[in-house]
Amino acid sequence: MERVEILDSTLRDGVQGEGIYYSVEDKINVVRALDEIGVDYIEAGNPSSNPKDMEFFERVKALRLQYAQLVAFGSTRKAGVAVEEDAGCRALILAGTEVVTIFGKSWGFHVREVLHTTPEENLKMISDTVSYFVTHGKTVFFDAEHFFDGYREDPAYAMQCLGAAATAGAARLILCDTNGGTFPDAAAKAVAQVKERVSVPLGVHAHDDMGCAVALSLQAVQAGARQVQGTFLGFGERCGNANLSAIIPSLQMKLGYRCIPEENLPQLTHTARYLAEVTNYILPGGLPYVGRSAFAHKAGMHVDGVMKNSRSFEHISPEAVGNRRNVLLSEVSGRTALLKRIQAIDPTQTKDSPAVRKALEAVKELEYRGYQFESAGASMEILLHKQLGLFTPFFELEHFKIIGEQFASGEEQPAAAMIKVRVDHREEITAAEGAGPVNALDQALRKALEVFYPSLAEVRLIDYKVRVMEPRDATAAIVRVLIESTDGRQVWTTVGASQDIIQASWLALVDSIEYKLLQDSKRMP
Repeated sequence: MERVEILDSTLRDGVQGEGIYYSVEDKINVVRALDEIGVDYIEAGNPSSNPKDMEFFERVKALRLQYAQLVAFGSTRKAGVAVEEDAGCRALILAGTEVVTIFGKSWGFHVREVLHTTPEENLKMISDTVSYFVTHGKTVFFDAEHFFDGYREDPAYAMQCLGAAATAGAARLILCDTNGGTFPDAAAKAVAQVKERVSVPLGVHAHDDMGCAVALSLQAVQAGARQVQGTFLGFGERCGNANLSAIIPSLQMKLGYRCIPEENLPQLTHTARYLAEVTNYILPGGLPYVGRSAFAHKAGMHVDGVMKNSRSFEHISPEAVGNRRNVLLSEVSGRTALLKRIQAIDPTQTKDSPAVRKALEAVKELEYRGYQFESAGASMEILLHKQLGLFTPFFELEHFKIIGEQFASGEEQPAAAMIKVRVDHREEITAAEGAGPVNALDQALRKALEVFYPSLAEVRLIDYKVRVMEPRDATAAIVRVLIESTDGRQVWTTVGASQDIIQASWLALVDSIEYKLLQDSKRMP
């Protein structure tokens, strides 16, 4: 298999995304995760941009990486400044990485309007900077910023910029779609033309402003690029970067290129979810390959087809990338979908079993009362275990009390919850404060149960949604609560419905805790 290098820029371009923030410890954990999956290069930040990145580059030297090389990122020297005196270049040397990425302008418009210098000076800036790092023993990747825009406007000058970097000793020439406005076919055509004129290996760096970054990257590889840059989950500045969790399996499983070790492909979904957890980022359900909905089926015809032959509605096996099929249950999915879920719990059940009929009726009744199971698979699993007589409660609620205060001044006050639970013949009473009654109740419940089940300390809520089912009923309306939880290894969603929002939240919370404990019990010898 022909190799395509993967450079992950989650820690550099990714942190430019809105709402993305990493501590130094977070960045260390991201490096470990990316190395374990087997990417070639981790672009870990710009050491001249802030003290945190400088601290990171100092601490990361102690890591022993198996697959990846760390890359420090910075710009060409400033116009009119000797490279030896440029503060950014000196910081890159101090970062201590063997590989550096240097970005420079390759579009005359930017040279004139942003750098306010001449085309000739820009070429010298590229040449001087690349040469400086090469003479210091560094492997240099040259990011030709805005290359496709520059190549479209003035191909001769864009090629001169690449030539300046190549002559100075750049090991890779990266063609960047920095504005994210280039169509994939135009980029592929440009890559093919450039490849005929330079001997240095080419790479591609695409932004997703038109939703084309993945397609552009794939076509660029087919046209001759042998390094792809992006972020693992696709987030980054503006609309984000090329999504590597989609690019890697597409290149490797569809086009026959080797990007990461073959045995690591089943770790893709786990890595995506871990990085989302570290980033405090809600992983989109529809993310290709690794999203929770990537292999979800709801319509009865689709479910029936997948049950007969998975290739009918799945382009790859979910397990190949560490994901799993999710058969959604609702009024449109029917008995076949329900049977699949039941047989995962009790393989002896058949389509005509009384338990299947009883479970289907229970689902329809609960959905009529406001429940929704298609996005709450954990609650569905708890329900089916109960319908099959295979569920033993992990705890019983004796009572709970919620206390909240609101001052006329509007000053926020934490809510408090007191709860009493019973496990076997033992009782536990505890209390907790939280940012609102539901958060307080969640804290108190887990605090009480951690005495009996220490693994619950790993669990936290990551999303909470409330929907009013019949707004015309005003304050008497049924509300549906969806809670998304994680223990750092998996993410699950539970649902509760009631006219009382606290009761609906309690029902979803209980399902969340019981699902975690049920999964733990399955792993016990």
